[in-house]
Amino acid sequence: MTTPTESAQLPIPYVKGHALLEGRTVVITAAAGAGIGAATARRCLEEDARAVVIGDIHQRRLDDLTVTLRKEFGDDRVSSVLSDVTNEEQVTALLDAAEPFGGVDVLINNAALGATISILDITDEQWSRILDVTLNGTFRCLRNAARRMVARGTKGAIVNNASILGWRALAGQAAYAASKAGVMALTRDAAMDVAKYGIRVNCVAPSLVLNPFLAKVTSEELLAEWEKAEAFGRSAEAWEVANVMVFLASDYASYMTGEVVSVSCQHP
Repeated sequence: MTTPTESAQLPIPYVKGHALLEGRTVVITAAAGAGIGAATARRCLEEDARAVVIGDIHQRRLDDLTVTLRKEFGDDRVSSVLSDVTNEEQVTALLDAAEPFGGVDVLINNAALGATISILDITDEQWSRILDVTLNGTFRCLRNAARRMVARGTKGAIVNNASILGWRALAGQAAYAASKAGVMALTRDAAMDVAKYGIRVNCVAPSLVLNPFLAKVTSEELLAEWEKAEAFGRSAEAWEVANVMVFLASDYASYMTGEVVSVSCQHP
């Protein structure tokens, strides 16, 4: 008999696309690299999105991902814009890039900035920077996309990326946790503002998602400790979070708005 621990170590089957986003144009922030944003861009294309517009502040990584996705899915389905979510003009440029594809139908707010700093040591500048990227950046993109959806009469979907740290306590994460809790609250209230236009706003709250950046800034010992705390004894794959984002963006979630969905194997 296979034990739960042994089962957790078995290969995780990658879910094939089912045309959940057929004909829709998706805009994704912080999509470069090898994290949730890049996995979501790929997942949306696999789900037959008309086009995916990816934004990021890292030009080389953005270019690399764009080339990779275009080779696999076609030049006419992938566009990219160097953009910083703390800059309103650059946010506008990112959303403008969706117009040649019919305008934004789905926005994935993935941009965030984290740091491990005690509340005793964090400066005003560090605190403000984390909140400006993670919370204010989400707000800027959400507002811009929602205005466009309302103007076009689009019954679109907006999916924000929060974190289980919006619910749980962890030393050194006051700024990041506060910003992610803010994203959760923003999701709930923005959903009420735009519901009458047929626009849905939801949010995911992942737990541990292993990616190259996290591995670079976290010791192997600490990562092993975090993974041990998960029910499956492992971190989530980025595409497992992307699957939930795609679900929330799709018609399968047509009656969901203002919700925060935990992508986790622990209860909040």
